[in-house]
Amino acid sequence: MISIKEIDVRYSETDQMGVVYHANYLVWMELGRTQFIRDLGFNYAEMEKDGILSPVIDINVSYKKPLHYGETAKIQTWLDYYDGLRVVYGYEIITPDGSIALTGTSSHVCVKKENFKPISIRKQLPEWHAAYENAKKSKE
Repeated sequence: MISIKEIDVRYSETDQMGVVYHANYLVWMELGRTQFIRDLGFNYAEMEKDGILSPVIDINVSYKKPLHYGETAKIQTWLDYYDGLRVVYGYEIITPDGSIALTGTSSHVCVKKENFKPISIRKQLPEWHAAYENAKKSKE
């Protein structure tokens, strides 16, 4: 399963060179990840209300081609890896002409909000676990 989220590049997201400032791609990756979770039928905000957070533990990006103000970026997000504890999402951000602007991954674990102690998604969030397992199978 690949989720798609389109973003209109806003002027405030560009730098002096007229291209999207590099850190904004990380925000867009988060939007893509949130869309992926929504497409699976879940909601990050609801998980957080239940006292579970999902911090980024690693992020990798490779910038390929710039995006500019007024263009529309297409964020493609998928499950790259899942083992019941750690989740790695994969991303491609696509330019209007279909070129790749960015490739990347972000790695996450789930933790208890009160102490940041890692939890097992498999045990603590069985519905999420089942959805991730199904998404993993659809990738293979």
